[in-house]
Amino acid sequence: MNWRSELIWIELVMGSRKTSQFCWAFLLLLGSLGFLLVGTSSYFGRNLIALFPSQQILFFPQGIVMSFYGIAGFFISSYLWCTIFWNIGSGFDLFDRKEGRVCIFRWGFPGKNRRILLRFLIKDIQSIRIKLKKGIYTRPVLYLEIRELGLIPVTRTDANLTPREMEQKAAELAYFLRVPIEVF
Repeated sequence: MNWRSELIWIELVMGSRKTSQFCWAFLLLLGSLGFLLVGTSSYFGRNLIALFPSQQILFFPQGIVMSFYGIAGFFISSYLWCTIFWNIGSGFDLFDRKEGRVCIFRWGFPGKNRRILLRFLIKDIQSIRIKLKKGIYTRPVLYLEIRELGLIPVTRTDANLTPREMEQKAAELAYFLRVPIEVF
């Protein structure tokens, strides 16, 4: 949910509580438990899972490897569930022309730096910059170029915006903040 008026623009940023994140964490948990049960059943020589007869899987080396994959998958799944629980990456962007301030807030991992808060003046914004991020698939990323701070990303890393939608968002933000747009 985003909110805009003539003087204030608030944009909420969704963190790691997304449907895809839940699906990956759940599938990884189920898969790792399956690997761990098969490795454990090969060690004991009993069928703990009816679908996989343990007599066909020797503990050394297959059972050890499957147990290792199960433990590793369980730790990765635990990490994903923790990021979902703490909602890492969520927050908001606040652009206030009335006060002349910008506030970017994100939640991080627990600890002394859990709250990530950046505050600066609108007059310190030099431009809105669009960069094409190269990789498996090229995607545009929107940055604020701030005097003495450099580039600060405004869009989420997983935002699936087309280049046209990104240009429109950059144009609206640049018009609202009254700064120029640069494309790289």
